[in-house]
Amino acid sequence: MKYNRFINIPIFVVILLLASCFTACEENIETSLIDEDAYVTSNELLGYVTNQEGKREVSNVEFRNEGSTFFYLNTSKKTTQDCVATLIYDKTALEAYNIKNQTSYKAFPEDLVIIENNGSLTINAGNKKSEGIKISYHSDNTLSSEDSYVIPLSINTKSGDMIISSEEQTHLIFVKDLTSIIDCHKANGVKIISCMEVNDANPLSHLCFKLKNNNKLLVDIVVLFAANIKYDKEKQRVYLYNNPNVQYLLSNREKYLKPLQDRGIKILLGIVGDHDRAAVGNLADATAKVFAQEVKAMCDAYQLDGVFMDDEHSEVMHPAPNGFVDSSSKAAARLCYEIKQAMPNRIMAVYVYSTTYSLPAVDGHKAGEYVDYGIHDYGRGTGLSGNYPGMPKANMALWSQELNLGKGTEVTEEQLRQTRNEGYLSHMFFALNPMNLYFNYDQLPTLEKIAKGYFDDELVYDGKPYKKDW
Repeated sequence: MKYNRFINIPIFVVILLLASCFTACEENIETSLIDEDAYVTSNELLGYVTNQEGKREVSNVEFRNEGSTFFYLNTSKKTTQDCVATLIYDKTALEAYNIKNQTSYKAFPEDLVIIENNGSLTINAGNKKSEGIKISYHSDNTLSSEDSYVIPLSINTKSGDMIISSEEQTHLIFVKDLTSIIDCHKANGVKIISCMEVNDANPLSHLCFKLKNNNKLLVDIVVLFAANIKYDKEKQRVYLYNNPNVQYLLSNREKYLKPLQDRGIKILLGIVGDHDRAAVGNLADATAKVFAQEVKAMCDAYQLDGVFMDDEHSEVMHPAPNGFVDSSSKAAARLCYEIKQAMPNRIMAVYVYSTTYSLPAVDGHKAGEYVDYGIHDYGRGTGLSGNYPGMPKANMALWSQELNLGKGTEVTEEQLRQTRNEGYLSHMFFALNPMNLYFNYDQLPTLEKIAKGYFDDELVYDGKPYKKDW
């Protein structure tokens, strides 16, 4: 949303400003001539190296197991002949940086770095940019995940009339190796989804639960519940609203969300109605398309991995106002489809309830093509092939549970194990909060049952939950 800022200026100031403008227009104003000889435009062909993000001197990367960065040679204008430069691993570049900046960064081991094409970059005559070369790096499981290491590069001119200034002759890649951090990727492919009511709980508490034998985190996907689809009466537009709790987590993602993502956990933004005319299942096609772009912008801004759609808590209006239609699965399908079209690389999850209980095809695309996860209502264990045609069984979350109220928690360990053996490899629970007074007596036993039923493993809870501190 855009906000206009108005500055209150006393009226007498405005009058004085206007008077001065009129006076200036009537007077002859003399200005001294500028000596343009003092400004020289360089005719030299200047070269420089950039990474895939356009950074010229420094890169920052994080990786798990292995990663890579692309580099390009650039010139200030088109070349008249082939220009060649090389990138080499050069520890002295880091030593010089540490001395200049009084830092003590350690070099990323050279034997863990591969520079493609022997580091050679060529700009062919008549061009301003080379093809890219890849610098790859991998882990040997000895580096600390807490420290940043540096891949130091020097850039040397080999041929051509290109000049690379001394400031442009090095590039430092600051690297964090996250390989040694425990992650959530279990061998059997089961995905555990936690839909957390973030008005009450800290999402970092998901780091407290792991499997004993697998040594993997229990939860794979965290839904921040929830943002709202709302209607602005004055501007007559549908928009996405984050309450103060949701917005605080997004604004402080480095503290609350990135540690989860560093461990492979996906972060989804829940979207639900908020007691006005806007709903997941009642937008006209054009309105849905516009709202989808706003959802994409939100996910882009806060590096979210997708959304979770839940059609609840909205008003029903008949007849439907302009920009809306009567609530229907067709309208809900259109919105989900438009959001998926806007960000096909992100997750679209829906709750099997209300207008999203079953979704029809959109523009010839079956529901299973634009919805990634179908999440059953509490305590229901039937397949969802009829609800979302084309969706893999592995992405159908059965036997969902409400941990705070105990809904669906009566499902047995053996039922969960049978569900897994039948190929249903997703499961959701709602309202996890280790700070609840009775957590050890109601929520924890349900999580232990999940660990045994889906993974034949024992749950380890470290007993150090994260309080809500905002």
